[in-house]
Amino acid sequence: MKTGIAYLAAVLPLAMAESLCDQYAYLSRDGYNFNNNEWGAATGTGDQCTYVDSTSSGGVSWHSDWTWSGSESEIKSYPYSGLDLPEKKIVTSIGSISTGAEWSYSGSNIRADVAYDIFTAADPNHATSSGDYEVMIWLANLGGLTPIGSPIGTVKAAGRDWELWDGYNGAMRVYSFVAPSQLNSFDGEIMDFFYVVKDMRGFPADSQHLLTVQFGTEPISGSGAKFSVSHWSAKLG
Repeated sequence: MKTGIAYLAAVLPLAMAESLCDQYAYLSRDGYNFNNNEWGAATGTGDQCTYVDSTSSGGVSWHSDWTWSGSESEIKSYPYSGLDLPEKKIVTSIGSISTGAEWSYSGSNIRADVAYDIFTAADPNHATSSGDYEVMIWLANLGGLTPIGSPIGTVKAAGRDWELWDGYNGAMRVYSFVAPSQLNSFDGEIMDFFYVVKDMRGFPADSQHLLTVQFGTEPISGSGAKFSVSHWSAKLG
């Protein structure tokens, strides 16, 4: 039987786990943030909880359990982990944004993407829930989803080929990089994606501030789903 300090050390890691089950339940810890983010819940019926499993300055692990039904064209949520960005820097002033992700999915009839979501804006005080521009990096497309806009062609970023899409969500321009096959593990340089849209699509990198760097999943429908992120990290250099 463990006693005293030894027992406390044994149970302390379990105490770090935290449940986020309200619509916009949020947690910030060790330079990262988490949001259950059921922003599209009104378009369907379901439930969702996100669980923070571990955090450190070197990365995080977490998972989200969900069941959603309803409109097959509407995203119900975007549970995510994000990097705390207390200073909103101009994109061209950032030397690097290194990142790594490892994830898995289980469940029935899942229609969802697994993606990075990155917002920028000319105003550094812009709300972080949107921006002037959005850059998405799709590591997976489960159920035949399509990004906003139209396909432009194949481009190379972070040492891989991607299908680039370009379109608008209202006034916000959206660039989506879609992996040709599912990537359950990814290590790469996010600045590479900014270089592509700057050179090819006119993204004004010298006047846009980085608002968010997030990683998560966008569910549309499915049951008994579990999205597990065994590791995610991001770092500005």
